Amino acid sequence: MNTEFITTERTLVTALTASLDTDAADIVALRSRLTERAEREDLVDVAYRVVDSPIGPLLVAASSTGLVRVAFESEGHDAVLDRLAGQISPRIMRMPARTDDVARQLDEYFAGRRHEFDLPLDLQLVSGFRRTVISHLPDIAYGSTASYKAVAAMAGNPTAVRAVGSACSHNPVPVVVPCHRVVRSDGSIGNYLGGVDAKAALIALESAA
Repeated sequence: MNTEFITTERTLVTALTASLDTDAADIVALRSRLTERAEREDLVDVAYRVVDSPIGPLLVAASSTGLVRVAFESEGHDAVLDRLAGQISPRIMRMPARTDDVARQLDEYFAGRRHEFDLPLDLQLVSGFRRTVISHLPDIAYGSTASYKAVAAMAGNPTAVRAVGSACSHNPVPVVVPCHRVVRSDGSIGNYLGGVDAKAALIALESAA
């Protein structure tokens, strides 16, 4: 195994199982050996896991800098991993230990015990005004909402209401960075990458605290 050979975990496992006389019962052991070796030789740039939540399974992925992606099931986790391979690095592997803190804080949040996340973030997937908007979203207090217009003003461009909507829809780390707290001026929920039901559930969770 070398740095040129590491790709996404499923591609790597498929390649090795095709070259070895390995049956399905050995896949778990093989994946464990791959993970241990990749960790030991520092061959992985993006580690990921899937976390169960009340709004469905969430893919969480972290680089050496911090949390880089949270993805809803509706986005297609395999498709998200493929995009991360192209956008960041093909050296991606499922490594739960690297995302234990993310999983723990998400569990605490959904249990109502955590109102703020304390995680390093890697926002390399967004830039420009979108990144400015995303950087202001944690200023919206837990249990509160703000209109797209209000967020545009917070970001320094009061007329950029549509751009705020676009920034929210491209937020790479939803839930952790609370774009679900941004609603329409008339109080209606508005759109959400994870679906309107997920957005309503998150707002209801925080309102109940």
